This record gives sequence, C-alpha cells and structure tokens, in this order.
Amino acid sequence: MASRLGAEYRLDIETTAKPRAEYQTDEWAETELPCAPAVMVGEEVLVEGSDVTEEKLVSEIRKQLGMPPLEPEKKGILDRLFK
Repeated sequence: MASRLGAEYRLDIETTAKPRAEYQTDEWAETELPCAPAVMVGEEVLVEGSDVTEEKLVSEIRKQLGMPPLEPEKKGILDRLFK
C-alpha cells in the first residue's frame, strides 16, 4: 500500500525496522518517535500500536498536501445507477 500511495501522491516513504527490544529502550524514547507499529505522515502520528485503514491514510496524505478530501465512494446498486 505504501509504495503505491507514494507513487500516486509523489511521496518519499521512509521505513524504520528494528528488533522489538530496541523500540523499548531509553534511547528510542529520546527520539520522540512512536513505538512500532506506527504510521506517521509528516510530523503527524496517524496510528501507533495498530493498523491503519487506507482511507484514513489517504485522507491524511491529502490533508498534508493541501488537497481536498476524496468524495465518499457510493456503494449500493441504486447509488451506482444514479452516479
């Protein structure tokens, strides 16, 4: 998901992967970065300790880039007919 969104919105994506024990050290706490798993967009911690939905991630990316939010997707058969 990250690489696809990075290409779509022309983002630089940085991944930090360390053994779990390193996230629990005093040194890591001093970095003021969130514990894994976490997702940050810019300086905003979107989630920490859980998964994130693609919808929430795209919404925050668009907000950070100054773009309008996406229109909610219509799902029912009547919505598709009257789209």
